[in-house]
Amino acid sequence: MREYKIAMIGLGSIGTRHLLNIDQVLSERNFNFTIDLIRSSVGKPVNEDIIKKINEIYYSYEEVPDDYDVIFITNPTHMHYDTIKKYSSKTKHMFIEKPVFDDNKVSIQDLKLKDGNVYYVACPLRYTDVIQYTKKEIDLSKVYCARVICSSYLPDWRPHMDYRNTYSAHAEQGGGVSIDLIHEWDYLKYLFGQPNKVHNLRGKISDLEINSDDLSLYIAGYEDKMVELHLDYFGRKTMRVIELFTDNDTIKIDLVNSEIQYLCSGRTISFYESRNNYQLKEIAYFFDIIEGKEANHNDIAYALETLKLAKEGRIS
Repeated sequence: MREYKIAMIGLGSIGTRHLLNIDQVLSERNFNFTIDLIRSSVGKPVNEDIIKKINEIYYSYEEVPDDYDVIFITNPTHMHYDTIKKYSSKTKHMFIEKPVFDDNKVSIQDLKLKDGNVYYVACPLRYTDVIQYTKKEIDLSKVYCARVICSSYLPDWRPHMDYRNTYSAHAEQGGGVSIDLIHEWDYLKYLFGQPNKVHNLRGKISDLEINSDDLSLYIAGYEDKMVELHLDYFGRKTMRVIELFTDNDTIKIDLVNSEIQYLCSGRTISFYESRNNYQLKEIAYFFDIIEGKEANHNDIAYALETLKLAKEGRIS
């Protein structure tokens, strides 16, 4: 029977979600597994329901075992690079939360990653039903242009936290819409590939009390199409929409409502998918990569190229 020894570094909201999904996926596969927690300090108490799923908690690097199958890196973005470098010798594989880093000029070679091991960077929106339908069922060669918007109100993201104290509010911690909302560039590259050229305007525009960019506008050129991308932190009505302008219809892909509308023909396809559905599918896919059933389509090198595109807003 397959066994996994797993550790989590970072147990905020996304780390907790991943832990619960790991538990569900591996339990459904009837695998034996343990999940340890690596913390820098005692910090915030761990929820009782979560602590029941934790095998051991370690507070110093020296006491952390060096025989993990997987370490999940879910701490703040600006800590990812040093955390991977520090702990890569203690595990075979790594799952790294997005964005991969906050700095796109880092050296992958200096991380001393092991050949043959899996280093996967999260890209959960690829696994949504709407993106999978778009990829597989829509003839993207017939798309003349795409208009994409991701707009939401930062103070509503984490209702139990002051938004001014989150990493999103601070450029030095990897905040700002240009890289915080890197999901959009990830799925655009998944759908259309790497653009030939990109132009970007970004800045702090609203009254939000942050020092990171709250608006970022991109225009991307491909050989056969153009893409407009709008990202913001201040939209009071959450929107995550792709509009595809094709030769015979205009197609609205709504990721918030998990729905696709063909505006000319009047056809609507609803998937009734919750956020955790696609997060769960991503965890399943990650373990399929480890087990040799799937390819790793978002390794550190690929994710770093996406970060470079999002951060620099140009093709060099």
